[in-house]
Amino acid sequence: MGGNSKGSRRRFGAVRKLPSGRYQARYTGPDDVERTAPETFPNKTDAEIWLGRKEVEIRSQEWIDPDAGKVPFREYAVSWMTERTLRPKTAQLYEGLFRLHITPALGDKLLLEITPRHVRQWHTRLLGEDGPGASTVAKAYRLLRGVLNTAVEDELIKRNPCRIKNAGVERPEERPVLTVPEVFRLASAVPPRFRALVLLATFGSLRWGELAALRRCHLDLDARTVRVEASVAEMKTGELITGRPKSDAGTRVVTLPEVVIGDLTWHLQRFSGPAPDGLVFVGEKGAQLRRSNFTKVWARAVTEAGIPRIHVHDLRHTGNTLAAMTGASLKELMARMGHSSTKAAMVYLHAAKDRDRAIADALGEIVKEGLKPMEDEPSAESKIN
Repeated sequence: MGGNSKGSRRRFGAVRKLPSGRYQARYTGPDDVERTAPETFPNKTDAEIWLGRKEVEIRSQEWIDPDAGKVPFREYAVSWMTERTLRPKTAQLYEGLFRLHITPALGDKLLLEITPRHVRQWHTRLLGEDGPGASTVAKAYRLLRGVLNTAVEDELIKRNPCRIKNAGVERPEERPVLTVPEVFRLASAVPPRFRALVLLATFGSLRWGELAALRRCHLDLDARTVRVEASVAEMKTGELITGRPKSDAGTRVVTLPEVVIGDLTWHLQRFSGPAPDGLVFVGEKGAQLRRSNFTKVWARAVTEAGIPRIHVHDLRHTGNTLAAMTGASLKELMARMGHSSTKAAMVYLHAAKDRDRAIADALGEIVKEGLKPMEDEPSAESKIN
């Protein structure tokens, strides 16, 4: 066969020999558009094998338009964001990850051009000495993987090039756990209007945003419960946005140990907004709490209490740890914490109410034990004798 332009007839597609001696494969896709293989082949057999694979893809409905992925990643990422209803804080996080860590490296590449090698190189650079830190890198990788998963679902690319094992797993550093005496030293070190906040954050396992959004009507001190229905997010612009907790499980009722009820009663009488829906915790001028304004107050109290440097969130971590010491099951702890990592935990949320009171009572006993006066301990002299 010596012709340059004559195509060999076959059941699917066509193969022809080019003047260069290599072979070209062509086929008509499901969209009735004729397409040519992106590369030529050294022999007719290789060209026919390639056509055979395309035929299988079409028959099994796995064929993807090779031109569909010719969209710049930057452009697709913008549309990906606009198509989602994101919490303000989450949208702010994603915008920063795109702008600072993803788009500079991959923004100008077409979706179909991004290969596993490109992703590996990008990931390795981010993990370098000048990178943003392992936790941020994991978040950026998860975001990139999520966008490209959607591109697969949209049939713009065939496979997700994000294939680095465990690259999206965050391994946060071990956070400190305070002892019960340390918690109460810290509660005494903060200004009186924040004492109840420290205790509620610890023994109610509340997040900062949940504390800032808490209102009088959410507290039932007779029943010893706090109802978590809202959370406040502070944006980089300074705007405070109040919304639902970050997950369904975040909306919960937490039973409190008896030992903190007196402090909460005293706080409501002196510092909280007077209306039934008044904020429980406010600043000195009655305004809603801001984490940014609380930072200096917190730092001074930590120093005065003589405890290692900790974050406000470590109070919740401490409370969760103490609750675990009561013998609560994993499901019970997840319900108390408002954690939504598994569907079972959210389903169990309603069934956990009675058991939650038992957890709170046992937690109160741990607190009382930790606050026992020092004279209960034997003296050094009696130990020697």
